Amino acid sequence: MATALTVPAVTPDVRDWARRTGALSPVLAVIALLLVPGGGGAQGGTGGTGGTGTVADAASGLLVLVCLVRVLRGGARPLTRTAAVVLGLPVLGICLAAIASNDPAASLPGVARYLQIFVLVPAAVLLMIRDRRDFAVVAWGLVGLALLQGAVGVVQYLTGTGASYQGEDIRAVGTFGATDVMGMATVVSYGLVVVTGIALGSRAGRARTAALCCAVLLSVPLVLSFSRGAWIATVLACGAQLLLSGPRRAVRVALAAGALGVVLVGGLGVGSAMVQERVTSITRVAAAPDQSVTDRYTMWAAAGRMWRTEPVTGIGLKGFPAYRDSNASLALSSGSDTAGAGAVFQRQPLLSPHNMYLLVLSEQGLFGLLALAGGWVALLVLGLRGWRLGPDCALVATGLLGWQLVDFFYADIGGPSTVLMSVVLGLAAWWALTGVRRA
Repeated sequence: MATALTVPAVTPDVRDWARRTGALSPVLAVIALLLVPGGGGAQGGTGGTGGTGTVADAASGLLVLVCLVRVLRGGARPLTRTAAVVLGLPVLGICLAAIASNDPAASLPGVARYLQIFVLVPAAVLLMIRDRRDFAVVAWGLVGLALLQGAVGVVQYLTGTGASYQGEDIRAVGTFGATDVMGMATVVSYGLVVVTGIALGSRAGRARTAALCCAVLLSVPLVLSFSRGAWIATVLACGAQLLLSGPRRAVRVALAAGALGVVLVGGLGVGSAMVQERVTSITRVAAAPDQSVTDRYTMWAAAGRMWRTEPVTGIGLKGFPAYRDSNASLALSSGSDTAGAGAVFQRQPLLSPHNMYLLVLSEQGLFGLLALAGGWVALLVLGLRGWRLGPDCALVATGLLGWQLVDFFYADIGGPSTVLMSVVLGLAAWWALTGVRRA
């Protein structure tokens, strides 16, 4: 039971992992192609006007097609009734919001994007994973991507080639560029949550050692991302994983993590002054917010006003940019400044509320939010219900889903890294809807 997430060491295991990697190549291709620099930027979310098409998005379409072919060739019913309901529930809210939209034609791209991210790709990942070892291959694939993106981010910080932050090009953004500053932070956070779950849930010494080493390495680029939302979500998700694994272990690991933080920031000076200022700013969001926080609060309030105009079905998918100015106060700035990481200075328009729950509430109404968030809560409850049957997979799957649900308070979909979210939701769905019964 505890060997599912171990690192292969002997030749038969290597051959088994190679065979599984080949079978899972459509999923792994989506992960690997996120190393290719994308030009979509963060403005291409549901609230944006631009597209988010990248090679990873194209690979996700191929993944769905391959999965469909396998299902048709197999001839068996692919999903249980529970899985079909949980994964299909968001379709109702998405379609209703598009039909009730003031501009249904403009909502169609949003329908396609939501179905891709929250229904089709997660379902395809669920169906591609056959057992816990397949789950392990995909999970370690996330870690590999996180290590590579994190390495690029650290080099950017050390060489001054990252995104602009407080007048210096030091912000670690990986290959995602200055227009998607959350991309690398999200990928590294996923990797850190995965290795935390493996270290806490696996009984195999080599797997735990490898996971702990990866956790130390991934902590550095996460700090250098200067992403407050990613920090908060990672701390809460990993804290929940620790508590599930046992209170005593949670205390020991918390002390070790605190010591590591002191060494990285205090001893080695990893972004010390700026990191300290960034951490301190988290506690000042109400008393003395900076402009980015003010913009976020203003857009949150605008999203609330939009919802009140159409409380049941919302204003329609991709409707936030069109209704933003008529609902936002004068405190909202014209956009955020982006520069560095190979990009020239530009003003990036604020086209979404940077809160997934408020974005769905404003564009899809209460019905859409309950349908989408209800499915996420169901996955979390079902995943936690059987975590003792396979603590390694359970801690990884529920940790990833927990991280995403917390991060949704500070971010929404948009940018090249969004497609990876669908893979993560697929992992969580496999454990909650299928893996628990196979443990």
